[in-house]
Amino acid sequence: MRLAIFADIHANRQAFEACLEFARERGAQRIILLGDYVGYGADPEWTVEVVMGIVDGGAAAVLGNHDQAVGGSSAGFNAEAQAAIEWTRGRLGVESRRFLADLPLAVQEDDRLYVHSEASSPARWRYVQDSSEAARSITAASSHLTLCGHIHRPALYSMSIVGKMTSFVPTSGVAVNLLPGRRWLLVLGSVGQPRDGNPAASFAMLDTERCEITYCRVPYDVETAARRIRENGLPLWLADRLLVGR
Repeated sequence: MRLAIFADIHANRQAFEACLEFARERGAQRIILLGDYVGYGADPEWTVEVVMGIVDGGAAAVLGNHDQAVGGSSAGFNAEAQAAIEWTRGRLGVESRRFLADLPLAVQEDDRLYVHSEASSPARWRYVQDSSEAARSITAASSHLTLCGHIHRPALYSMSIVGKMTSFVPTSGVAVNLLPGRRWLLVLGSVGQPRDGNPAASFAMLDTERCEITYCRVPYDVETAARRIRENGLPLWLADRLLVGR
């Protein structure tokens, strides 16, 4: 099965639409959603409604920290993120808020674990930014593959049978064979707010039969997404950073 995997959409309608179209054109048979559907962007209700429809159609979805903050506390967020969460709370309907509140922290499916942040303690929202943090997540999971988002930058980590770690940044459009003799942590980039210096939306396609993953970059109408943020009175930095992928 060909899975399209999306993380950190962040209410960016233009980016999400472009990624969905790209994935379907390339034969995606099922969608996996790794959290943070809201926050930062200007179209939270539209985004959650689309996600709800996709889940009704058989997609798997997990909770992100921004999704959780809508119904709870945004303590620990920076000022711009807090402002966006407060604004988002006033834009989401009852059904959308209930949907976010009911999402699980993790989903196990065959030899894959889906989580937003990392597997050892999903509710702590810890970032995986180096091999030691990746090893903690891989060790905590019992699966061959763990898939996460949260850091907004694509990365791949693997652990050998003796615990040796390797890591690299995947090249867009190049399939990576996920060798069965190793355990893998697949860190997705962000659909709606990339932070690796490339403003193009990021997601991945996983071929479960071939056991290989291909990271994808999709140009989209960044100017419109940024303008929507400004028009809605959200912090200007949230619009400006889209243009530079930071």
